[in-house]
Amino acid sequence: MRLTELGTGQFVDWFRHAAPYINAHRGRTFVVAFPGEALRPPAVEGLVRDIAVLASLGVGLVLVPGARAQVEARLAERGLAPRYAEGGEGLRLTDAAALECVKEAVGEVRTELEARLSTGVAASPMAGLRLRVVSGNVITARPVGVRGGVDHLYTGEVRRVDVAALRHRLDGGDIALVSPLGYSPTGETFNLAAEAVARAVAEALDADKLIYLSGSAPLHGTDGRPVRELTPREARQRLEAPAGGALDAAERRLLRNACAACTAGVRRVHLLDRGQDGALLLELFTRDGVGTLVAPEPFESLRTAEIDDIPGILALIRPLEASGALVHRSQELLEEEIGYFSVAERDGAVIATAALLPWPGEGAGEIACLAVDPDYQNAGRAAALVDRLERRARRQGLERLFVLTTRAEHWFRERGFEPAGSPALPAERRALYDATRGSKVLVKRIG
Repeated sequence: MRLTELGTGQFVDWFRHAAPYINAHRGRTFVVAFPGEALRPPAVEGLVRDIAVLASLGVGLVLVPGARAQVEARLAERGLAPRYAEGGEGLRLTDAAALECVKEAVGEVRTELEARLSTGVAASPMAGLRLRVVSGNVITARPVGVRGGVDHLYTGEVRRVDVAALRHRLDGGDIALVSPLGYSPTGETFNLAAEAVARAVAEALDADKLIYLSGSAPLHGTDGRPVRELTPREARQRLEAPAGGALDAAERRLLRNACAACTAGVRRVHLLDRGQDGALLLELFTRDGVGTLVAPEPFESLRTAEIDDIPGILALIRPLEASGALVHRSQELLEEEIGYFSVAERDGAVIATAALLPWPGEGAGEIACLAVDPDYQNAGRAAALVDRLERRARRQGLERLFVLTTRAEHWFRERGFEPAGSPALPAERRALYDATRGSKVLVKRIG
């Protein structure tokens, strides 16, 4: 897309928002897993471009490509039917004939990916970028063995990851390619699940991110809407729900691996739609992303403001001050009052704020400076902030809250505030009341 098509203003705005993420991701380690279907045109062109962008920005990349589609094709060519345990929802049963198909398919996938990455990104300013891709036997495996009375034969699981070898390659600026094959100390070859290999590698490397590109992502709720964030506890609840919370087999595999990775210390696991062009970049360089994030801690939190939050708070309240909705507050005053403020933080950005200014002499507290980023309005954040401040006021022994507003009278009335005149204000606050603004005074008893 040309810059004129995007619009210069939109481009500048996007780049400014992306800059903090560019800085945050530099030097980090990401493990990216994707199915064999992702290497088919036209999807592969976009995937290679996005990998090249990440590598050029200093991200340490470990790629774990699957090969299920390629294996199925080879089995079909030889008249062999694919066999899976647990009614087709579990691991592949890999006999000697199937193992040969797996080896051929994995070799094809590795060769295709290495060739694509070795050519750089043609017809673009990144055409001369040299991407070094290194693969090798970094996975020691063992057989799955007999489960439920079924021998899985040459199907295996990860026993050990050669972390030193992978670190050496990443430190040298290489992209590490890890195939879903493992080798035993006795020289046997085992077929591994790519999702499990990616998880084991991410855990062993203490990776900052594990990213699954899948046709089964992002996850959706019962209302059909995408689920944007889950904690491991919430993920386990979905897996343990009757019928797996309506999850299909592929979604269950993804969620099991994501939950296990987070529990083992991987900071964030992203489940992305492999069919969405640019999903990697949209997930990593925008605040909300486009997939399902599984992370040990909530992606968004309410907390007491700190001095470093002042630029974010000012960015929220200045437009409201300019429109007359809020009274102007100098940065110096904000610095003095910062301990009274609470903020909603999302991935390091302040997206909502409000203050509780105490007037303890009269047992009152003022709700002030309530502001929410326009992109995050109508989602309950303002109400959550006011509830937080109300609890804070009770802990301080205050008996009533009041607010002055020119535009949100009905919103506050819906939350228990009642209209009152300026005489209801504390005496010191009443002396500061500007009648020319026409602010409505509302009061709520909490004591």
